[in-house]
Amino acid sequence: MGPISRAVTFLCNLAHSSSGPSEIPPLPTDFGPQNFLPASTLSFFSPVPSVEMTSTTLICDTQPWKDLKAHVQDIKKTHLRDLMNDKERCESMMVEFDGMFLDYSRQCATLDTMDKLYKLAEAASLKQQINRMYSGEHINSTENRSVLHVALRAPRDAVINSDGKNVVPDVWNVLDKIEDFSEKVRSGSWIGATGKPLKDVIAIGIGGSFLGPLFVHTALQTDPEAVEFAKGRQLRFLANVDPIDVARNIAGLNPETTLVVVVSKTFTTAETMLNARTLREWISSTLGPSAVAKHMVAVSTNLTLVEKFGIDPNNAFAFWDWVGGRYSVCSAVGVLPLSLQYGFSIVEKFLKGASSIDDHFRSAPFEKNIPVLLGLLSVWNVSFLGYPARAILPYSQALEKFAPHIQQVSMESNGKGVSIDGVPLPYEAGEIDFGEPGTNGQHSFYQLIHQGRVIPCDFIGIVKSQQPVYLKGEVVSNHDELMSNFFAQPDALAYGKTAEQLLKENVSQHLIPHKTFSGNRPSLSLLLPSLNAYNIGQLLASYEHRVAVEGFVWGINSFDQWGVELGKSLATQVRKQLHTSRTKSEPVEGFNFSTTKLLTRYLQASSDIPADPPTLLPRI
Repeated sequence: MGPISRAVTFLCNLAHSSSGPSEIPPLPTDFGPQNFLPASTLSFFSPVPSVEMTSTTLICDTQPWKDLKAHVQDIKKTHLRDLMNDKERCESMMVEFDGMFLDYSRQCATLDTMDKLYKLAEAASLKQQINRMYSGEHINSTENRSVLHVALRAPRDAVINSDGKNVVPDVWNVLDKIEDFSEKVRSGSWIGATGKPLKDVIAIGIGGSFLGPLFVHTALQTDPEAVEFAKGRQLRFLANVDPIDVARNIAGLNPETTLVVVVSKTFTTAETMLNARTLREWISSTLGPSAVAKHMVAVSTNLTLVEKFGIDPNNAFAFWDWVGGRYSVCSAVGVLPLSLQYGFSIVEKFLKGASSIDDHFRSAPFEKNIPVLLGLLSVWNVSFLGYPARAILPYSQALEKFAPHIQQVSMESNGKGVSIDGVPLPYEAGEIDFGEPGTNGQHSFYQLIHQGRVIPCDFIGIVKSQQPVYLKGEVVSNHDELMSNFFAQPDALAYGKTAEQLLKENVSQHLIPHKTFSGNRPSLSLLLPSLNAYNIGQLLASYEHRVAVEGFVWGINSFDQWGVELGKSLATQVRKQLHTSRTKSEPVEGFNFSTTKLLTRYLQASSDIPADPPTLLPRI
């Protein structure tokens, strides 16, 4: 009997086995592809050496998950009014590291909850997963890549390997190149085509090439030290392909004094490259085509397309496949434009702040580990208590772009419906993130947070304001007024206000239902000593690692983003249709009724646009 026949016999015996595993016949020793496939085909079955196969067991099948599910009923019997009276509990839910202070005592959780969450982390092999990330294993298995944004801010003498090579020297080669180039531009030794210094920078990029750097730039704009370094300079970010964004970015700027940084790993991103061609035209129409080499640089790995575009390949700054876009702010993507604006010394402090949290995340025990605690509490709120959203509420206007950045980091990372092995998830994963600085948010959406849906909140406060104001005769300073709200809002959410309290205040009976606050609404408070470049780096890394913790526990791949591909693919079809309809007057075809109707209406209403229009740039 040959191997295939024996395999068939094995399967038939297995199908008729009815008394349990003990009667399952052994697999024939010569049953394998090597026994009945030609050698040329065997390579298909060879495992990719750099990708470790993981178990298809879902975290929800583990005992710690089941224990937490059962524990929810215990928590529903509690109220934060009572939990907050337990001083021992509250004290144990306060953690400090390197000036950062986390208080999560206003979470709907007990010490027993936390113990159960630590056991869940153990069941998810969280410690091993963190170590796998830091050791350069290809934990982004769908793209067969390492995940090493921690290497972007590692000390020069650190050793972090990817595919057997220490990547830290390559990182520092790029950082040294950025420092050299940015100082040349800032000092005026690198000048534009007409001999004028380049004092204005426009960074072109989208998604992770935009939101992270914009957050850091906005946070640094009012830092006293950064302000001194940025005097006389401007930094703007062009992301949207909407021509209005182009118009706003070039308004008031002179091509003679402007440097454009084009950020695109492949140099093929549709929106970014159209914006790049637009600004190339803006420069060359005024200064001539040869000026492009002096006024445009690139952050890319595709040197061929960079040169073809007209940019000197020597002025291209590299980053690597193991850097995900939304985790790239510490690469040349963010470091180059930020160094041009503030100087490399400021940006290096930002990198050191992030590196401090990287070390803390890898080495601190879970009960003292800020990113781990943040991540586990998010899993608890989303998957067990059923709260799908999270409000990020920084009480600092300098952090106004923090929530939009974390929105991408979190929702693009963990907005997944299948496990890392492709198994559909039978539980909720991922958070809906949004936010606004306090106190602006209080006059916007806090009504819903207090009396509508339960939305866990992150309150972020700063001890010392970047720009303090004191007015003689005022009860408190401007910053104290702001921080009064930072301290009050979490308690208002936790305690609420009862009908009994309202009765004692002689509130009219018909208004009591409207003025009652249920309370028991979870939040956490994160207090930073100040908001300088170092602290900004700490904050960024804490939230990056928080997202990774959630993904590791949920058993998903937090480092790919296939969900963004389908829409882009369909847009290609629409783009072709718009072109043929405008140039050849062809009718809209190949779409559903709704899209056909919308496209036809759009084309008819804009029919005054010529088929081959001359170049036209914004005129603001």
